[in-house]
Amino acid sequence: MTTNMNDMRSWVGRTATDSSGDKIGKIEDIYLDDQTGQPEWLAVKTGMFGANLSFIPLQGAAMQGDDVLVPFSKAQVKDAPNAAADGALSQEEEARLYAHYGMQYGENRSDSGLPEGGMATQQVVETSMSGTGETVGHDTSGPVTDDAMTRSEERLRVGTQQVEAGRVRLRKWIETEQVTTTVPVSREEVRIEREAITDANVGKAMDGPALSEEEHEVVLTAEQPVVQKEVTPVERIRLDTETVTEQVQVSESVARERIGLDRDADGQVEEIIDNAGGTTETR
Repeated sequence: MTTNMNDMRSWVGRTATDSSGDKIGKIEDIYLDDQTGQPEWLAVKTGMFGANLSFIPLQGAAMQGDDVLVPFSKAQVKDAPNAAADGALSQEEEARLYAHYGMQYGENRSDSGLPEGGMATQQVVETSMSGTGETVGHDTSGPVTDDAMTRSEERLRVGTQQVEAGRVRLRKWIETEQVTTTVPVSREEVRIEREAITDANVGKAMDGPALSEEEHEVVLTAEQPVVQKEVTPVERIRLDTETVTEQVQVSESVARERIGLDRDADGQVEEIIDNAGGTTETR
């Protein structure tokens, strides 16, 4: 049955998972067969921070919920040979990839865009690739390699990024409070003064009628408090920031490949080789 490319377009950006439910990576692109134009490979971002691009045969892949399920394990995808992410795979790159996934490779393509023959048993490559001049290794799982085994390991690369940690606002509002103070005030009070008739004042005393009615008036004054309010600047306040540095522990699990020596080829590792080239453990 011909694969519908329109259905495949929605796979880009989804997560590829293996049959165990392990996340392999995000699908970056779908590579087509250059003759039939049919989908043939999934290009998936793998590794720490999606730094690597791994290729997975599209045969047997299917949607499962929001993810794309592939019939290969996460470890098998991780160990797949590298290929240039340039929009197309060369015949040499396809041959390596199909050998790695245990599939036969031929230049004649089927209508599905996949090689004729489908799945096949794994083969030991023991002869050089014709015309390539490359050394054929001893990898019994299929890929063409040199005569050395590469041991890799994950290493933490820790950095920092600026994120918003909160917001602080400077607000101003009006509050009213009762203020009590004391102010001195003065007032006039009437006081009676008496003076005796003397030669000095007898003339004023005899001035006017001998007997008469008379009225004198004095205006009394008094001070009273007067309250006035004025707005006076007191201080200026602004927001500023300062950087405080603290030590934060970061913990993450990292994986590493280990290489062991199996002399009897019975699957039992007898010696484990460390990254300095020496033996670290003998069993």
